[in-house]
This record gives sequence, structure tokens and C-alpha cells, in this order.
Amino acid sequence: MAAAAAAAGPVFWRRLLGLLPGRPGLAALLGRLSDRLGRSRDRRRRSPWLLLAPLLSPAVPQATSPPCCLCPEGVHRFQWIRSLVPEFGVCSSHVRVLSSPAEFFQLMKGQIKVAKRRVVMASLYLGTGPLEQELVDCLESTLEESLQAKFPSDLKVSILLDFTRGSRGKKNSRTMLLPLLQRFPEQVRVSLFHTPDLRGLLRLLVPERFNETIGLQHIKVYLFDNSVILSGANLSDSYFTNRQDRYVFLQDCAEIADFFTELVDAVGDVSLQLQGDNTVQVVDGMVHPYKGDRAAYCKAANKRVMDVIHSARTRQQMLHAQTFHGDSLLTQEEAAAAGDRRPAPDTWIYPLIQMKPFEIQIDEIVTETLLTEAERGARVYLTTGYFNLTQAYMDLVLGTRAEYQILLASPEVNGFFGAKGVAGAIPAAYVHIERQFYSEVCSLGQQERVQLQEYWRRGWTFHAKGLWLYLAGSSLPCLTLIGSPNFGYRSVHRDLEAQIAIVTESRSLQQQLHQEQEQLYLQLSVVSSPLFSHCVSR
Repeated sequence: MAAAAAAAGPVFWRRLLGLLPGRPGLAALLGRLSDRLGRSRDRRRRSPWLLLAPLLSPAVPQATSPPCCLCPEGVHRFQWIRSLVPEFGVCSSHVRVLSSPAEFFQLMKGQIKVAKRRVVMASLYLGTGPLEQELVDCLESTLEESLQAKFPSDLKVSILLDFTRGSRGKKNSRTMLLPLLQRFPEQVRVSLFHTPDLRGLLRLLVPERFNETIGLQHIKVYLFDNSVILSGANLSDSYFTNRQDRYVFLQDCAEIADFFTELVDAVGDVSLQLQGDNTVQVVDGMVHPYKGDRAAYCKAANKRVMDVIHSARTRQQMLHAQTFHGDSLLTQEEAAAAGDRRPAPDTWIYPLIQMKPFEIQIDEIVTETLLTEAERGARVYLTTGYFNLTQAYMDLVLGTRAEYQILLASPEVNGFFGAKGVAGAIPAAYVHIERQFYSEVCSLGQQERVQLQEYWRRGWTFHAKGLWLYLAGSSLPCLTLIGSPNFGYRSVHRDLEAQIAIVTESRSLQQQLHQEQEQLYLQLSVVSSPLFSHCVSR
């Protein structure tokens, strides 16, 4: 009972905070007590394994969830998210869930070939193999056609990558893209984000690869004219062949495409700009990310990104009454007949941004609130390729009432399995964290409510992340989170992340999401104590 009370403590404080929107003084006091409790519990649980690399460090929960204004019925209970971010209402027929790396790769190539106005790609890095070259060749062909067309189009290509990961090795993301920059200097922009936390002596001493643990550009958005792919997949051969991830295609969604174009432009403006001679420059008037003053840089970056979020939210506010209350809109049948008005949306998209170095933590707040408010009888399917939940997320999973099915990579399908040097020990470190969490689940007697499951598939690796929420009594999910965050320390505290919450009342789209979840959860083994007893031989 004492252990259960300890796990439920932080949840109690968060719920009490949500009931005090008009009492800022008391709310601040309770917030400080909650943070102090979380920090003391972190110190007691710290493990020497966590010294392996910063990506394995436990988190100190700092975000306070907003006062909840959940509606009592169906998908409309999630409209509180629009108080934080823009809300985009769409028809479910414009949303398609992809299932395989090959489908993802072929769709990207097809979309590049028909793009007329813009191609925007944000990823951790671009690989250097033949499949990645094929993607670059597609971009080159489309740019060439745009210049030679009878009526030349104003096609622009903007690519955002991480500086440290994209500069690794002699042949790297930068050298792959240089020919495009050199041939189409007026149409191509390549931005390389450099974390402000890697600077000074640290930057000089930390070697290649290890410097990537300090902080990264981790957003994965692939945009072609008015269509967008949100995913956790990078632009690398394994992500096109045998590395399982998640992908959603938003087709002809101009307002969402505009938002993510502006977001990538904003991050690009605070990043280093790749030049045709493989040097980099800062955008005129911008503070240098690692040579300039860190506080000034982060303040400028915060303003640049938040301006995008605020302006998009303002634009969408005019549509709110129409978005959640469709009585002023036509039905889909009526709209088709009239031909001049959009049908009532049945699906709502919320972009969730997390950039803790810039003090932007929207994704963290929304995720914590969703976990907090999942009621008894609800089911949450949560998946991550790297099991290292922050302490706040662990507390919520252990202290709330919903049922949880958590899918994670078995050691053999972890992307670091078989790597040389220290990196080869990372799968074992994740197994250690998994064992610790499972032990806590068992000590609280919650094995039935919280189940861990490992993904295994011969010849494949696992990189899928996100969650599906099934309301109590429902056999289909009405909400999913999909994008780049892993729910871990780095996603919350170090990296730049973006995902979307998809809320839908469309049974067809709910079935797509359910089938996606079922397909991923087919390749699993349930975690139990005997599994750990032979993990050394695995």
C-alpha cells in the first residue's frame, strides 16, 4: 500500500493543480511540492547504468498540466488542446495510415515527382546509400523539370537536418545534398540545427557520435505542396526497407501544410545554413547557436517558433465553432452538391511541439494531461523504440486508472544491437530500465493493468512510437499521437520534437488506426519475470 501511495502521489498533486485555475498562489505551492517529491524519488532510484550516456538519464518532471476542461462525451472531450495549439478540422477521407517502410519510401518519391510549389523535409539526417541517392535524384529531376517547363514553376525545396548527425563521417548528409545546392542555389535551402547546449569546451572535447547525445533536431516531417507525411522515420535506407516505424499521410490539407512549412522555416532560421562550398553560415541578424550568448539565442528561437504557433492558432480560431459544432457547415453530401463549401470535419489535427531548450513544452503538457485523464476502463496502447519513459510519465502510468499495453523493442530489434564499442551496450541498458519498471509494476500488483510487451521480427529493427487511446467501452481508438517523440528523457528535455494528435469520430479512420495498432502488436512477446532470467543469453 505504501508503494502504491508513493506512485500515486505526483498524480494526486497534478489533479489538484487542475482544480485550482483561480488560485495561482496555492497552485504554485502545490507545484513546488510536486516537483520536490519527484526530485527526491529520482535521487533514490538513480542507477549506475544511467551513466552510460545522457540519453538514459531519468527526467525530473517540471511541466504542470493545464487546467482540464474535458467535455463528458466522445471525441469532443479533447477540444481543450486547442487552447494550446492550432486546431485543424479535416475530413477523414484525407487521412491515410501507412503500414510499411516500402510504402513510405514509394509515397515520398511519388509525391516529390508531382510537387509544383514546395517540398519541405525535416529529419534527423539523410543517409548515404543508394536508396537515399535515389531520393536526391528525384528532387534533382523535379527541380530540373520546374525550370524547363513551358510555364516554369516557383518550386522551392527546404531541408532541415541535425548538424552533428548530418556532419558525421566524410560522406554524410551534407555531401549528399551539396550537388542540389550548387545546381539550384535559388531554389534549395539546407538548414542544419545545432543545439545551443553543445558549446565551448564541451564541444571541443566530446567526440563525434557522442556529441549527438547533447541534443538534436529530431522532427520528422515530409511535405509536398499541400500534403504532409508525419512519421518517426528518418531518411535512411533501413527506414525504407526493414526498420518498422509509423507514418500518416495527410492529403490536400493546405492549412496543416502551411503550418509545418512555417515551423520548419522557423527552426531553419535559427539553424546554420549550408553553403555550396560545404561551409555554414548564420542567418543575418540571428544569434550564433554555439558561439553567441545562449540565453539570447534561446530567447530568439522561442519567439520565432512561438510566433508560428500563435499566428496559426489565431487563424484557426475563426473556425472553432465550425470545427467542433458542424451545424453551420454542410454535410459531405450537401457540400458535394453545392460545390463551394467544405463539408463538416469529422477529424481534428493538433500539432504538438516540444523544444525544451527553447522553453517550449507543449507536447509534454498534452501527453501528461492525456495520461492523467484516461479514465477507468480506457485502454492506452503506447509504443516506443527506446524504453526510457520520463519519471513523470512512469508515475502517471502507475498511478492512473486506465489499462496500458506498452510495446517496446526487444534487444535484438533495437537499432544499437550488435554495434561496436559503448553503443553495443545500449540495448542491455534499456533492458535494465525495462526490468526496473517491470519490478515496480509487480511490487504495486498492477501486472494485469500495465503490461509490457516486446516487439520481435526476424531481420527487422523497431522504431515505432506513439499511442492509441480507446475510450471506456469502445473497441476502436478515437485518438492517436504520431510523430518523432519517444516519451523519454531526450525527447522531453534535449531534442526538438513534433508530433500530431489525431482525434476522430470517423469509424473508417478509427478502424485504420486500430488495424495499425493490431499489426504492430502482432509481433510481440509478453514481458514476465522468466523473460529477464534468460536475457543474458538473448
